[in-house]
Amino acid sequence: MSNEATEPSLIGGRIVTDEGAPRDGWIRVEEGRIAEIGEGPAPGGLRPELSGHWIVPGFVDIHCHGGGGGSLTSRDRRQISTAVAAHRAHGTTTMLASLVTASVPQLREQIGSLLGPAREGLLAGIHLEGPFLSAVRCGAHDTDMLRAPDPESVAELLEAGEGEVRMVTLAPELDGAVEAVKQLAEAGVIAAVGHTDAVAEQVRPAIDAGATVATHLFNGMRPLHHREPGPVGTLLNDERITVEMICDMVHLHPTVARLVARHAGPSRTVAVTDAISATEAGDGHYELGSLPLTVTNGEPRLADGSLAGSTLTMDTALRNLVERCGLSLPEAVAACSTKPAELLGLSDRLGSIRTGLAADLVVLDERLRPEHVLKDGSVVPTAPDDTARLVG
Repeated sequence: MSNEATEPSLIGGRIVTDEGAPRDGWIRVEEGRIAEIGEGPAPGGLRPELSGHWIVPGFVDIHCHGGGGGSLTSRDRRQISTAVAAHRAHGTTTMLASLVTASVPQLREQIGSLLGPAREGLLAGIHLEGPFLSAVRCGAHDTDMLRAPDPESVAELLEAGEGEVRMVTLAPELDGAVEAVKQLAEAGVIAAVGHTDAVAEQVRPAIDAGATVATHLFNGMRPLHHREPGPVGTLLNDERITVEMICDMVHLHPTVARLVARHAGPSRTVAVTDAISATEAGDGHYELGSLPLTVTNGEPRLADGSLAGSTLTMDTALRNLVERCGLSLPEAVAACSTKPAELLGLSDRLGSIRTGLAADLVVLDERLRPEHVLKDGSVVPTAPDDTARLVG
């Protein structure tokens, strides 16, 4: 396939749409969009490229901190571009940049560095994972920078984002948290519950106030208990909540991931990576925000052994959902593409294979590994240029 979509192209294979079972057919791509979808032989006797492969919509990752050695918390544009390229090589054609806990002035600066990439289409927006988190369940967040939300700080961060802050994670038990959820919802920003030690009675008011997402369910949360459902049980059981899962099979056992996906169903399940800069950059020493960590055998951990994000890519998440959790391929595609696009309000532009949508497509081989990735109809490299990586 050519690297530029200057001419209409025809792609053939087993197409996974949101209409049901995969079907053999072809897709005509023109001017960066899906111009036509058909079943059976291609029109005019033309032979589509890539016949016999799976074709799925580009993946949408709503929780990512970096990749390829580049950090999305960096104010270095090269690192941001490197991180995006590393994940696009694995089929993620749309992503949010997730920022970890820092002071409000620092977050303003980091947000400012991401505005350009967001407006240029490298990013779909910004996710603030902190600083409004519980110190008891802070994970890889600097406890010295954690704070309760107040209207002024929330407004300051949203103002800095100039409409690009799409999601904010907070702990509902903190003073002012429920009011902050209302403030976010009124501003059209997704309020997510995460890094929380709340009991069920503290979670429900946040949901009633407008919270709609569970940030990486189970991780950074008070555990589920048979007499106290806490955030896990409360969020999973509420039909208003979309649940994130880090599908590296390290953060969650496959059985747990299967239980969550089966209970929440395709309409409420979203796979995320929570990937850090070490993704596709190898083992070694890195930082997440201000905290040092070590990656060994692909697992990032702080000095105390706590997990600190992941080195997951979305294509691996898809395979894990199918091969290790028992989901069908359409169910896995819904979690990796369709539902997160819908959550971000982008389903009229991407996240599915439908006529008129952006030609953000991933061509998978029989082992569900990407062979080609298209962003707006143009083929992107299947692996980042080694010379562009920022390792170490």
